[in-house]
Formats: sequence, C-alpha cells, structure tokens
Amino acid sequence: MGEFSIGRMLIFAALIYFVPVLVAFLRHHHNRLAILMLNIFLGWTFLGWVAALVWASTRVETDVTPPASQAKPQDPTFGKVDHPQR
Repeated sequence: MGEFSIGRMLIFAALIYFVPVLVAFLRHHHNRLAILMLNIFLGWTFLGWVAALVWASTRVETDVTPPASQAKPQDPTFGKVDHPQR
C-alpha cells in the first residue's frame, strides 16, 4: 500500500509540475516549446514555475496579416491599368 501511495504522489507532483506546459499546449500558445524548456530547467524553483505559468496564460498571438484581398496597396499606382490613348 505504501508504494501505491508513493506512486500516486509522484504522478500528482508531476501533473502539478507540468501545469504551465499543459496550459500552453491546450491554449495552442505560440511559445509553447519555450515554456516547456523554461518549465523543465527552472520549474523546480518556485519562481521559474510561476513565470512559466504566467507566460502560458498570456495572450496567444494569431496571424495578423490581412488576406491579400483586403491588403492595402503600398504603391499609389497599384491596380491602375495604363490604357493607350486613342
């Protein structure tokens, strides 16, 4: 029974330890691999774990590039067709 309890405690501790990584992956965070590395190397310090959790909870960036159909032309002559004079 003692080994079973120790095993449960280790699994529970590992789940708690990797909460920042789970949050980052579930939110599809754009820096999820960096959060994983921070958690692995500095998560054992409470400050590193909190930093990884805060980072995982920050806003997830999406692609902000507008589609080509909505892009504003940079050149004022963009889209103009020169018609020969008749």
